[in-house]
Amino acid sequence: MDFQSFVDSIATAACVVSVEKLENGSYGKVRIVTGNRAYLDSIERPTEKLTMLTQKFVPNSEYTNYLTRDLNFEGSCYDAAVRKKCLHAYAHPARFDVWFDMTFLSLFPDDDNICYCMYIMEINFKPDAKRMSTISTDIASSVLETCIKLRSADDFKETMWSICGDIRDICDSEHCCILLMDTDKRECSVLCEAFSKESGLLPMDKYIDEKFYDIADSWKDTIAGSNCIIVRNEHDMEVVKERNPAWHRSITSAGGKTIVLFPLEFKNELLGYIWALNFSADAADTIKETLELTTFILASEIYSYQMMKKLHVLSSTDMLTGVMNRNEMNNYVDALSESSSGKSVGVLFADLNGLKAVNDGAGHNAGDTLLKNAANALREVFAIHEIFRAGGDEFVAVVTAVTEEELNRKAEKLREVSKKYDDLVFAIGFAFEGNVRDVRTALHNADERMYADKKHYYELHPEKKRGAIDKRNE
Repeated sequence: MDFQSFVDSIATAACVVSVEKLENGSYGKVRIVTGNRAYLDSIERPTEKLTMLTQKFVPNSEYTNYLTRDLNFEGSCYDAAVRKKCLHAYAHPARFDVWFDMTFLSLFPDDDNICYCMYIMEINFKPDAKRMSTISTDIASSVLETCIKLRSADDFKETMWSICGDIRDICDSEHCCILLMDTDKRECSVLCEAFSKESGLLPMDKYIDEKFYDIADSWKDTIAGSNCIIVRNEHDMEVVKERNPAWHRSITSAGGKTIVLFPLEFKNELLGYIWALNFSADAADTIKETLELTTFILASEIYSYQMMKKLHVLSSTDMLTGVMNRNEMNNYVDALSESSSGKSVGVLFADLNGLKAVNDGAGHNAGDTLLKNAANALREVFAIHEIFRAGGDEFVAVVTAVTEEELNRKAEKLREVSKKYDDLVFAIGFAFEGNVRDVRTALHNADERMYADKKHYYELHPEKKRGAIDKRNE
């Protein structure tokens, strides 16, 4: 066949690819036989965003002369050339800051064990929404269902667990998981996962330890510039073994035989990964096409969720001590006062004695240290979500489903814990109510008792009173 005349008749960039078919059903060398002028220019006169490994095209040379080995590209060429399937994909490989609109067409006849396909590509420097949405009805339906679930969700995490189950069903896999990565803390956490009924695999929490981040961090190099990695068979698994022996051991020791792994990225920020383990290899193309679009949507939603969490932390947390601030306390008290739970409530006021004296005598850094120590002492007695910094030197703990005796023991424990820190002395007042709706009554009574305790302290220690007079008499 006159391949050159054939590719020259194509308006956009096109080349002919040969795939060596092996007897064991696998494949050997994948070569670029020839290309039209537009395709050759992509190698020899590349744009700034599309530089290949070499800028010299040599006919019938292996494609890895031009770009890093890509199992997705090889798999598509194999399906088109050997299995005689026509394929289309729209993808954003990490190695290039462009989007590829790709078509793979099978060619006849074969040359003994050498099979051929045509690869046609068009490059977009920005994602094209119309092309991204040009998908099959089944895939469109599943992606639309994901969007609807996310948009109508009240509980983001609960919804993500449901979506993870849907993705596992689409992939017909034994396990599906979304793993989040905190690059600053070098920590991994499971957002959601789903198992098939017959699965004997262990939950990811059993594998995540202080060393697991290093494994997850290595996946970027294993994907090697593509937009994902799909391991369909032993041939592909050997590539993983070569690139990442530690991950290969982790997969195979866990019972993994096939895996598809996609990074979750938004605005050039890596948020984590999604994978499906032991999926149906026959459905690999459908899985890839579905996840390419689904991950684009999920990454956006996860990014928004994390940004909202950060904003909530900033708006609700006292940045010096790390406990909740007064605004969050007011919101919590409002919610409790309208609650119908019938639980009891206990309130404890803890005001620092002598903070101003420390600020005046030792400086504000020493005063800040005293406030941090006060928060640390409270954390040893109360849960972090129960503690609020209500004012400059005043902390409040609000506890539900507590008995009056338990509240009394917590107050005594706080006095003992505070002795561990230099200059840390609390004026403490606490109050109990049988119903959370009466939380404001408990606040008022605890406040009154705290000031009585403060007054008593200064009567015993008048030398500490300078700069720390009862605020109600100032």
